[in-house]
Amino acid sequence: MSKKGNIKEVAQVFFKLGVIAFGGPAAHVAMMEEEIVNKRKWMDRQHFLDLMGITNLIPGPNSTEMTMHCGHERAGIPGLFVAGFAFIFPAVVITGTLAWLYSLYGTLPNVEPWIIGIKPAVLAIIAGAVFKLGKKALKGWELGTLGLFVLAASILGVNEILALLTAGVVGAFYFSAKNKMFDNPKSILPLFLLQLPTASVAGITSLKVFWTFLKVGSVLYGSGYVLFAYLDAELVTTGWLTRQQLMDAVAVGQFTPGPVLSTATFVGYQLTGFWGAVGATLGIFLPSFLFVLILNPLVPRMRKSKVLGFFLDSVNIAAVAVMAGVLFEMAKISLVNWQGIVIAVISFALIFGFKKVSSMWIVLGGSLLGFLFSLM
Repeated sequence: MSKKGNIKEVAQVFFKLGVIAFGGPAAHVAMMEEEIVNKRKWMDRQHFLDLMGITNLIPGPNSTEMTMHCGHERAGIPGLFVAGFAFIFPAVVITGTLAWLYSLYGTLPNVEPWIIGIKPAVLAIIAGAVFKLGKKALKGWELGTLGLFVLAASILGVNEILALLTAGVVGAFYFSAKNKMFDNPKSILPLFLLQLPTASVAGITSLKVFWTFLKVGSVLYGSGYVLFAYLDAELVTTGWLTRQQLMDAVAVGQFTPGPVLSTATFVGYQLTGFWGAVGATLGIFLPSFLFVLILNPLVPRMRKSKVLGFFLDSVNIAAVAVMAGVLFEMAKISLVNWQGIVIAVISFALIFGFKKVSSMWIVLGGSLLGFLFSLM
């Protein structure tokens, strides 16, 4: 297939994922693993694991950055940008439309009946990915033990970046000692600590909106709730936005497909209209494109280095453990009634019993069942 053909395929795949990717980063990555590794075989599971592990260590929306890595694998640097844009585009359009409606009517539409069944459905998608990626990442009892410690830390609320980095460093030292490699002076892992500057309290312009979200996108780790904390400090305390407006914006990011960082589009529109939405969206996602562009060529070289290979293996099992921790937390809030349990059981049966069923149908089926159950 030509490079042009590859670009078209990349756009189609990630636009589809951008439309159906509900459930947060763990669910997005699970859907990607099914589509890219199982169905299309753009890369093997080990390389997907390496990319997933290393992506968890950099700022920005991890699942969006994974789309960029996958696009790069299929169609080079153009594929990186096309995959990222295609995945982000549906969420940005939906969020922008909701922002416009919100500015007119002051309330959000009631979509709860349609999304209530999605979370129990995506539990099965995440579990399927944890099972397959875990089998590949588990290369011995030592890594299994490390993974269990990270899983416990994740459930106890330890910062996931701290857990991943600690696992990587401990694993690298342990396996280096086991293989008597401490005499290698090149095995150094630099860590860069960034501090978030504060926003200006002067008049709001679209350029200032862009700059504010560029700063946030450059240092943001973690979930949508971490994004809420950053935006609260940047926008609410400076008087740019009320806390209720921010809470509504985060809610929009949670119930629309694709990356939760599409919240930025909603906030930008509330601040300075259309160009504010454009500026906020560009600002929060631009750092991810740059990080992945720089990082992607380095991952295969890291795998060739024995010490960095140990680091990657340790981070990989830790990343799978973090996914398992997310699965546990989501199960606690999703399986609270018989409707959620029924949807989850059906979804698990489809994922593990009929392995050819696409995650798209799991998501759509969960949504439909949730709506039908809400009528009962």
